[in-house]
Amino acid sequence: MKPGSVKIVDRVSAVEAIKRLGEEDLLFLNRLIVERLQLISQARATTLMTSFTKGDRVGFQTPDGRALEGLVLRLNKKTISVATDDGHQWNVAPGLLRLIQTAGPPQWR
Repeated sequence: MKPGSVKIVDRVSAVEAIKRLGEEDLLFLNRLIVERLQLISQARATTLMTSFTKGDRVGFQTPDGRALEGLVLRLNKKTISVATDDGHQWNVAPGLLRLIQTAGPPQWR
């Protein structure tokens, strides 16, 4: 189990408790769960974002299956801007990028 996580010992009891909740309570619980999942996703993206720096050469696959390569232009809040070799610019989730070559030592960045 990950540090800071809580394990539900009796899932059956949790399921039964949820089944007894009314609509208002279920909506409240849903909002809490969605917010928590978004926070976890954002933390994961932030961690992945630290793997890249401006000038890195990266590769990724487009939604239509093409493999593209390019240079990291900018690290945005949720995505990384990449200038591809074909002259286009893409905003790509960091989890979809693979590092091909680093930009070099920090003084060159």
